[in-house]
Amino acid sequence: MNPARSSQNQPAFEDLVARFRVPGAEALVLMGSHARGDAGPFSDIDLVRFHAQHGPSGGVETTLLDGYFIVVSDVYTGQVEECFQEPERASTTIAGLRSARPLWDPSGTFASIQSRAKAFTWDAVMQEKANAWASSQMVSWIEEVQKGLAGLGTGHEGRLLNARYGLSWGMVNILRVQRGILVSGDNNVYYEVVQEVGAGSRWAGLSRRAFGMDGADSLQDQVTAGLQLYVLTSEFLAAILKQEDKRMVDEAVQRIKLVLLQ
Repeated sequence: MNPARSSQNQPAFEDLVARFRVPGAEALVLMGSHARGDAGPFSDIDLVRFHAQHGPSGGVETTLLDGYFIVVSDVYTGQVEECFQEPERASTTIAGLRSARPLWDPSGTFASIQSRAKAFTWDAVMQEKANAWASSQMVSWIEEVQKGLAGLGTGHEGRLLNARYGLSWGMVNILRVQRGILVSGDNNVYYEVVQEVGAGSRWAGLSRRAFGMDGADSLQDQVTAGLQLYVLTSEFLAAILKQEDKRMVDEAVQRIKLVLLQ
């Protein structure tokens, strides 16, 4: 099949059931862009096998079939529960579960999961967990703050590259979870976070520069914007930072300001 195939040429999804159904699986589900109906010519086919029993996490295989890359993931009971109980997982999975298309679900295993996803609400308990997660993440990215400050002083590209990742994607993901954004897909994470914060906000402008999207041509400029983004994100989260985390975040912020104001 031509790699530039038309997005209107849909594969016969039901034909995939016999090939990818395995013993122990209770449902085979189409997820991602093909399930949502917005797939393009280079979209993978994302299949998820749901298992009732507990099992290892992270099982993923990729197959090339009839010109399509097919990515098959195995999800077990414990992982399903994480989607409804852990904010970082809920943020990235609930919308996908809602839009998923079951290809094979003889016992209604996935129908039950999808019903729960459609009824899911981001309640006070989930928000409390999200706040705690965001607070700990601000501390975990202090290492990248340190690398960024050191890299700006020495020009060490390895440190700057590590810093750029943490100070761009790290800050995006902190707000994704802390604000309870149920993202529609991994390609939309950045845009949906920016929409929530405000496309014309200073945070959005700094994030674009940190990613190199808006005139920050040099790696040093991108890291500088990322350090400023860390400071602004800490201000957004000031009210929810745990006391022990706040002490460390405040110290990181002071170091950033000291270097950037020189």
